[in-house]
Formats: sequence, C-alpha cells, structure tokens
Amino acid sequence: MTTDVTPELAEAIQRGYEQRDRSNMAPTIAYFQALLAEHPDHPVLVYEVGGAYDTAGQEETARGYYERALALGLDGDVLRRCLCQYASTLRWLGKLDESLAVLDRARGEFPDSDSVRVFRALTLNDARRTDEAVAELLTVVTGHAEVTDLGRWAAGLRGLAQWLADGRPE
Repeated sequence: MTTDVTPELAEAIQRGYEQRDRSNMAPTIAYFQALLAEHPDHPVLVYEVGGAYDTAGQEETARGYYERALALGLDGDVLRRCLCQYASTLRWLGKLDESLAVLDRARGEFPDSDSVRVFRALTLNDARRTDEAVAELLTVVTGHAEVTDLGRWAAGLRGLAQWLADGRPE
C-alpha cells in the first residue's frame, strides 16, 4: 500500500479544502469520496474522507475512516494529524480513555508536537483532570515564550506546569 501523495493528488486534496463550506459539508464529503474511488484504499484519502465527515459532525462515521486509515498505514505529518483528529473524535464520542491512549501514542511518536499536547489537554479537561490539562497548555505556551509577552515568567510557569502534572506534590 502506498502512502505517497503525488503532486497531482496533493493538488486535488488542496482543491477539496478550497471548496469546503463548513456549514454544508455534503459536497466536500462527495468530493473526497470520489477521489478515494479513483485511488481505492489510499490511506491519505481514507483519512481525508474521515476528516470531511468529522467536520460535518458525523463522528461515528469519521471514526471508522480514521481507524481504517491508520490500519492502512500513515506516516509523518499526516499520521500526526490523523491521530489528533481521531483522538478528538473519540473525545466527542465520550471515549476519553481511548482518546488519551491515541494521544499518548501520538506524544510518543511526535514528542515536540504542540497540536498533540493541545488535543490531549482537551481530553484531560473532559476527563475532569483539569490540573493535567492546564499543565499541558502551560507547557505549550511556555515553549514559545519568545513570541509572547511571558518573558520573565516563563520559567516559573514551566515549573508550575510540572507541579500540576505531578499532582501538586507537597
């Protein structure tokens, strides 16, 4: 199974995004389904179909496509994006433990990814693990202190993030 995306396929995927209307996803779903029919079982296109259903609020359908795309084999940035979106879908479906497991996998494969940390924070928050959620977000924000006005507080906030993540030890 190839995960290669030719320049022509990349252009076709981009066209799908450019034509997308988030308030009416049916045409986008049909577009990506047709593209998938031209390239059966292409993992990137299976993922894109899942994303279209996800944007349409059809999480259960999206879930199946994400699982299929992962089984077909993704790598690199598209794998990171699929794991984040799949975990978010699981969160919306109330499958918080499953969502965290997917995000833990993503964190292992993409340890420097801010998107993985943000999606993990959302799931932690829904799981009522708010200290851990805040710790994740503080870690993201302080990792970019140079582009914020956090300046001198960044080190202290990183310490606070660790303290929260450690369960507020005495």
